[in-house]
Amino acid sequence: MNKPLCALVVVLTALGGCSSESSLYRDQPLVAKVENGMSKEQVQQIGGQPLSVTDRTVEPGTCFDYKLMQTGHQQTFNVSFDGRGKVDHKSFMTCAEWSAVQQKAREPSHSTGGGGY
Repeated sequence: MNKPLCALVVVLTALGGCSSESSLYRDQPLVAKVENGMSKEQVQQIGGQPLSVTDRTVEPGTCFDYKLMQTGHQQTFNVSFDGRGKVDHKSFMTCAEWSAVQQKAREPSHSTGGGGY
């Protein structure tokens, strides 16, 4: 299996494990209301000041880290912005974790793909 495909499988598996988080937190404003294309200001109107703001390392842009709270549970959540400052991703992981997933997906495959032709 090539590395980008493997990274995608890892991400999808991780997100599959987040189904309980998504159902537990689905009514949280950041989860329910933030959509692709929103500005940073719109996101902050919904979710307030993020815990941290970091520059993205793989693609130009920035990323907001939040901590969601729900009946004794805490969950990390990020909202990521492209170079124009518009939301292009949100997920139940930290910005650093999301960056690592993106980096891993971009690493070139060193295998011959099994065919070797």
